[in-house]
Amino acid sequence: MGGAVVDDAPPGVKAPDGGWGWAVLAGGFVITGFSYAFPKAVSVFFKELIREFDVGYSDTAWISSILLAMLYGTGPLCSVLVNRFGCRPVMMVGGIFASLGMILASFATSIIHIYLCTGVITGLGLALNFQPSLIMLNRYFSEKRPLANGLAAAGSPVALCCLSPLGQILQYQYGWRGGFLILGGMLLNCCVCAALMRPLLPPKKPAQLEESTPTAAEEEKKPTPKKKLLDFQVFKDRGFVIYTVAASIMVLGLFVPPVFVVNYAKGLGYEDTKSALLLTVLGFVDMFARPVSGLIAGMKWVRPRSVYLLSFAIIFNGCTDIVGSQASDYTGLVIFCIFFGVSYGMVGALQFEVLMAIVGTEKFSSAIGLVLLMEAIAVLVGPPGAGRLLDYTHRYMYVFLLAGCEVTLAAFVLALGNFFCISKKQEDPEVKMEMALTAAEKEGLNRGAEGEDDDKGKEEPTTKENGKVGAVKEGEEMMMVKEMGEENPSLPHEQQD
Repeated sequence: MGGAVVDDAPPGVKAPDGGWGWAVLAGGFVITGFSYAFPKAVSVFFKELIREFDVGYSDTAWISSILLAMLYGTGPLCSVLVNRFGCRPVMMVGGIFASLGMILASFATSIIHIYLCTGVITGLGLALNFQPSLIMLNRYFSEKRPLANGLAAAGSPVALCCLSPLGQILQYQYGWRGGFLILGGMLLNCCVCAALMRPLLPPKKPAQLEESTPTAAEEEKKPTPKKKLLDFQVFKDRGFVIYTVAASIMVLGLFVPPVFVVNYAKGLGYEDTKSALLLTVLGFVDMFARPVSGLIAGMKWVRPRSVYLLSFAIIFNGCTDIVGSQASDYTGLVIFCIFFGVSYGMVGALQFEVLMAIVGTEKFSSAIGLVLLMEAIAVLVGPPGAGRLLDYTHRYMYVFLLAGCEVTLAAFVLALGNFFCISKKQEDPEVKMEMALTAAEKEGLNRGAEGEDDDKGKEEPTTKENGKVGAVKEGEEMMMVKEMGEENPSLPHEQQD
């Protein structure tokens, strides 16, 4: 596999942490909102589709399921396309696909037609926008990256609070066909967001510097090594493997409560409007929880330990599900939605920030595609499995208990895996060699200091020559230590120090 990354961050280019990066962040905010909120916003039209095509609710629910499956399952495909053509062209094509799918669906004559247009085409278009927007955000932000991730993730609850009421208005005014057509036009804004994803360019060298360094021209003539379209080397990183396993377990139960909480309230005898208000409460709290979580994750003491902050957020979410399963009235469900919104927002703001910290900028485009593929399997299994449990028990308490246990298990896998497995990297031969070199340097410096005291003035030429040799050796040892540090970029900062 080969191909060059068109807009990959050039070597030596530092993330600007601002400037045009704020425009990239604005585009990521909109893209994240469309990607996560659109599958839920389409559910507003389900009753009209049931009446139009004479199908059941389970048949129309497949529209959202296919949308989510395309968003997650096409991760490796998006990684290959980004590594081959770059983020901006892929997002442009994705915006056209997303819009085209909804426009074609407005002329549908069967539910299968909507599956193909809204589910497959629009889902693919949203996937081709979502993943590259995260990659560009990772390239433009380094020091402020946790805050940037939190702000971009806030697009999901904001869009959900806007698109669901808008969908109801469009359905009432223009019917489902007119609503699909207008939403398709709105999705063309993805192309506008794609235009904001300007590639980072290397700094221009002064003409005098280029003339004085002929080796620079020779280096440019050398063929650059081709980058893999999908780098499976990330699976050699223990941190990435632990993260992928934990994320797959987490997704089994993470999306279950938002899907069932409205029906939970209806099952307790509350009217539809009052029950639907629970999602508004959840989304409103989620909207503020994500940027705040990004601010906390960016603190100097917290950032090197962001994986444990994510573990806390996941276990907080799981415990909220377990306690919320005992709710017996509307007040209890409102309190559950408040705490669930906080924990859900924390997870949403931190999950990709932690992945970026684990694999680094260079491998992130491949890593996120592989992670989303694994999560796609869990997304297809989680909510339907909870639905079967509900059909068997007819009690929402067991559904929430199952979701809470799955999410809590993911938190323990992530925290304990990092604590025990990642810390053992210190026992690796490379790390031992680094420690040995450091000890050798100290011993050499001590001997040099003793030799200067004993032989001062007697063997001055020899001492100078030994000093030069020692300096050369010391420089070589320092280079070896630096190279070892670069070969292990996945180690947390506190372990490398």
